[in-house]
Amino acid sequence: MSVLVVDVGTSGLRAAVVRPDGEVSALHYRAFPPATPFPGLVEFDAVGMAAAVLEVARASLAEGGPVLAVGITAQRASTIVWDRATGEPVGPGLGWQDLRTVFDCITAKADHGLQLAPNQSATKVAWLLNTYDPGRERDLCFGTVDTWVAWVLSEGQVHVTDHSNAAVTGLLRPDATGWSTSACSALGVPAAMLPALVDTSSVFGVASALAGSPPLAALVGDQQGSLVGQSCVRPGQAKITFGSGGMLDLCTDAAAPSTGNRTSEGIFPIVAWSRNGVCTWGVEAIMLSAGTNVEWLVHDLGILDNPAQSHDVAALCDTAEGVVYVPALMGLGTPHWDYGARGALLGLTRGSGRPQIARAVLEGVAHRGADLVEAAQAGSGYDIPVLRIDGGMSENPTFVQALANATGKPVEVSRHTEATTVGAAYLAGLAVGVWSSFDDIAGAWKPRLAVEPNGQLDRSQWASAVERSRRWIPDLSALDF
Repeated sequence: MSVLVVDVGTSGLRAAVVRPDGEVSALHYRAFPPATPFPGLVEFDAVGMAAAVLEVARASLAEGGPVLAVGITAQRASTIVWDRATGEPVGPGLGWQDLRTVFDCITAKADHGLQLAPNQSATKVAWLLNTYDPGRERDLCFGTVDTWVAWVLSEGQVHVTDHSNAAVTGLLRPDATGWSTSACSALGVPAAMLPALVDTSSVFGVASALAGSPPLAALVGDQQGSLVGQSCVRPGQAKITFGSGGMLDLCTDAAAPSTGNRTSEGIFPIVAWSRNGVCTWGVEAIMLSAGTNVEWLVHDLGILDNPAQSHDVAALCDTAEGVVYVPALMGLGTPHWDYGARGALLGLTRGSGRPQIARAVLEGVAHRGADLVEAAQAGSGYDIPVLRIDGGMSENPTFVQALANATGKPVEVSRHTEATTVGAAYLAGLAVGVWSSFDDIAGAWKPRLAVEPNGQLDRSQWASAVERSRRWIPDLSALDF
């Protein structure tokens, strides 16, 4: 029997029924972009999100059900605080991109030695409490989006999260054995408002808000869901999801890291998933902007009609003819973590036109993908034999070939653009017997396309271009999260 998945992304949410053969059916999508009331602030309406979740879940279930279980995957670290008795949020949901707590992170490090980033949940929870319950008098719940969706589907009976989501909140112990009492105490976050920790793949409740009340059987962060959805379940296997930004996740093993902080290679330890009381770990490397750069060509420069056209235009030339683009519109993530870096377009001549610029942008994102691969390999000790990819840019043939040439590795393209949905289904299905083991998941991988390198991109020239883009705004470059 099939599995229903609710998948809440940054700009929209979907529900779908995943069959035992891994195929996606009965897909229902609703756009749900966050609001930006002021530069740096990113908010969303949690009540509206709840209504949209129920709408798409019920529609998918009516079309493709019945199902044996429900899996939930969602954007990580976005933060909601609500009243336990009424279920009403105390204020806006704060998106993971929200930067209002930058100075709170600086203060937490100076006063308490806590290494926190504004895209984690920890300081967001504290801000919501300080704003809406400064006396800590109310009985409130905290949750990331996965927790909120489980609460909504269970009609307020389940207040949980899993280790893959909890590990990116900034409130979990580095070894993932429980919540950090020291971090909670330093930030003034009452332990009673934290969700219970459950295994990523486990039956932890009932979706009583849905027809048939199927069991809730998986919670997983979106990037870890994509990792499993692309069958990267063995040590050394890795994927990159190319959406607005880019995330490389690599499966390692069951050994807990000594710290949850960013390493010298610019990567982070993550919990890939937990099952039967055991966490499987991984590492994550981050590209702050990927598809955003193509959107820049469309919406800001106006040299393309739509993102898909970038392939057609770039294919008009065989090389970028010396033009190099550094995609640092929001700074540089792994390995540099330079928030003051800015985008750079170098090597222009009078003959540089739309084809060369479009190709340079695609190759620039490919170079950044190679940066992530090199950092993940250096930091984990694993050599990535084949790179698996999903996300919108995975549908661009010019980009996929450029990625293979930049990394020097074969690239396999997921047959599902949103592999996250499939990964959540696999994890829920494992909990209820649709799939018997991770061996089944490993064997289910059937890429839509496999691309071998057919040349090399100039990584030395790339390194020089990156250096020119760095430290453009020194005050931002000085920030260290």
